[in-house]
Amino acid sequence: MYGEYSEAEASFLRFLVRPGDIVVEAGANIGSLTVVLAQSAGPTGWVVAFEPQRIAFQMLCANALLCGLTNVEARPTASGATPGTIIVPELDPAKPNNFGGLSLTTPHAQGTQVAVETIDGLALPRCRLIKADVEGLETDVLIGARETIARHRPMLYLENDQRDRSPGLIRHVQGLGYRLWWHTPVYFSAGNFRGATGNVFPGEGAFNVFCAPKELSLSIRASRLKSESAVALGPLT
Repeated sequence: MYGEYSEAEASFLRFLVRPGDIVVEAGANIGSLTVVLAQSAGPTGWVVAFEPQRIAFQMLCANALLCGLTNVEARPTASGATPGTIIVPELDPAKPNNFGGLSLTTPHAQGTQVAVETIDGLALPRCRLIKADVEGLETDVLIGARETIARHRPMLYLENDQRDRSPGLIRHVQGLGYRLWWHTPVYFSAGNFRGATGNVFPGEGAFNVFCAPKELSLSIRASRLKSESAVALGPLT
């Protein structure tokens, strides 16, 4: 409909990622933002994209291929705290559903068994950014990346929309020596690629936090998170 998805998020990621960067994306889904990351990193950069849902993973691969991106390493696995396996339900693609909102925070009895990998297991030579949108398991992703974070001090861009898990995530990131800011853009862009005027996302947007190492000098005009009880007021207009 729009020829784009969540352009405010895409623009922010383009600002963060430079040619030659290595980026990790946990929870890539069909690759809407993977494409943006890979285009920004360029042919000398690299994007490792984790996606455990079978059909979403296949579409991720197709989107990378259709865009001519050879710098995407798509992995049909989940990113977590420790290596292992997890059961991922298969949602019916013939029925309407939130395929980007499948939660794996509680065990599932039926589905496909997929591997869980850690970001540390990638043994990356460098890392500019870790992006995680894994429906409440963002802290697990960071636990599995502790060595990568300690060695390379990447920026972090994390979904943080679950009130019961938000305090733990904020506390964990602060413990890593990072500062946090809310980034809550709306999904609809009036200046979208196709010029469509109808907003199918009224009042909807992302609840993310941008995190930077304390040693990195930054001046950001956004709401700073200083307490683990901080709550976003809503998506930016």
